[in-house]
Amino acid sequence: MADLIISKTKTKEAVRKCNVAGEFYGALDKRVKEIIAAAEKRAMANGRKTVKAQDL
Repeated sequence: MADLIISKTKTKEAVRKCNVAGEFYGALDKRVKEIIAAAEKRAMANGRKTVKAQDL
């Protein structure tokens, strides 16, 4: 999992009342990458090369 774009430390800090299972990081990272890809696709469909908050 060397290619994670999420931070394990920041994820642990964000989860305050529960423990974080090892497989959670990979699943979260996958979901974040999907969200980014969808935002990029939307930006390009709107003729932009810049991803903006509105693309989320």
